[in-house]
Amino acid sequence: MNSVTVRTLLVRGMLAGVVAGLLAFGLAYLIGEPSVDAAIAYEEAQSHGHGHEGVELVSRSVQSTAGLATGTLVFGIAVGGIASLAFCFALGRIGRFGPRATAALVAAAAFVTICLVPFLKYPANPPATSDPGTINQRTALYFLMIVLSVLLVVGATLLGRRLAGRLGNWNASIVASAAFVGATALAMAFLPAFDETPADFPAAVLWEFRLASVGIQALLWAAFGLLFGYLAERVLVPGTADETASGTASRSAAPTAPAAP
Repeated sequence: MNSVTVRTLLVRGMLAGVVAGLLAFGLAYLIGEPSVDAAIAYEEAQSHGHGHEGVELVSRSVQSTAGLATGTLVFGIAVGGIASLAFCFALGRIGRFGPRATAALVAAAAFVTICLVPFLKYPANPPATSDPGTINQRTALYFLMIVLSVLLVVGATLLGRRLAGRLGNWNASIVASAAFVGATALAMAFLPAFDETPADFPAAVLWEFRLASVGIQALLWAAFGLLFGYLAERVLVPGTADETASGTASRSAAPTAPAAP
């Protein structure tokens, strides 16, 4: 794959990230913001009860619209570019998969490694549920969990490829997946946990916020995988678009059979 093709795929990956970010913004606004508002209401009630007043530097309406849109779009563009480069490296190296299947596998692997696995250990929390004094430690451990997850996925992939010749692809995949799950569980067991949610915080709000955060990430990566796979196929298999266009033209130009007398 030459540099021109890689550059083209990078641009299309970022474009796919823009679309995925827009979809993620829509879902976040619909199902994520209500739980955030409920958490902020709880926080304000606690602040009034203890006589603490905060200064709002950015209005809540701006945070939930322009701020949320900017964050999801920037994130979508960034991960779209990185995932497209990962696609360029993975294509042809993880099996005989076409561009669409490879894009779907890269998107699924990215969702599992940088979203789902870290979430299982350090789930997202709404406002008023964490101690500000531990934010640096929690952030460092969260990124450490991401790094460990990525390394374990790479190790499991190499293990599966090494065992494929002796066990077959299916059995080797099962063994590699089991090794990944076991190593991930071991890492989670040794890493410290945080339980800072107040006892009287509404459990339904916490559950809805965490479910929304996972759903938003799932939508973003699914949309990226589908759209980027389509765009990458048009770059790497240019005959696909030509065949589609020629097939449509031939059908429209086909003569109509004369009516029976």
